[in-house]
Amino acid sequence: MSNPKPHVILVVLKLNLSVHDLFALAKTIVAAMTGNSNFPTPNPALATITSDVTAADAAETVALTKVKGAVAVRNAKMVVLLNDLKTLKAYVQAVANADADNAAAIILSAGMSVRKSTTRNKQDIAAQPGVVSGSVHVVAKAAAPRASYNWQYSTDQKTWTNLPTTLQAKTTVSNLPVGATVYFRSSAVTKAGAADWTDPTSIVVQ
Repeated sequence: MSNPKPHVILVVLKLNLSVHDLFALAKTIVAAMTGNSNFPTPNPALATITSDVTAADAAETVALTKVKGAVAVRNAKMVVLLNDLKTLKAYVQAVANADADNAAAIILSAGMSVRKSTTRNKQDIAAQPGVVSGSVHVVAKAAAPRASYNWQYSTDQKTWTNLPTTLQAKTTVSNLPVGATVYFRSSAVTKAGAADWTDPTSIVVQ
């Protein structure tokens, strides 16, 4: 029985907002993290983010008057603020990673959002020695209940030789040169069409 796939809780921080919505988001995050025991040493410091929000807000006010050069100054202040928030996001992610059981609650307590993703526990393609000398058994990750699989092999990753298409996510290749390093790749074909070739896997033929 395979082990359950562990979940990684990822921080979501949408920064493609209007200027004023971004200011509001930054202030919400600062308020949520201030005095929050989950975040003893925020990076950057919350005072720095508050100062940079204030500076960007003031620059936006001047930019709205259409004074020459004001937009460039505002944009520079916004870059500083965006970099602050990206760095803070990374800090919150690191704190959450250190306490996987409470990761979601930790992230939410920072005024940020969460997204779950699963770690991959199976390679896209793997190769192992076949039963007969000079043969290799290759297995790909299943793409769909109904799919076919194209296969190729190479000894230099420059010239690829086509192998017979299969209806299962596996194939066995025989009569390969013993002692040679051989590379294999696969492309699944479903009703949506043919997928890209997988990254190659290699094996020394036995």
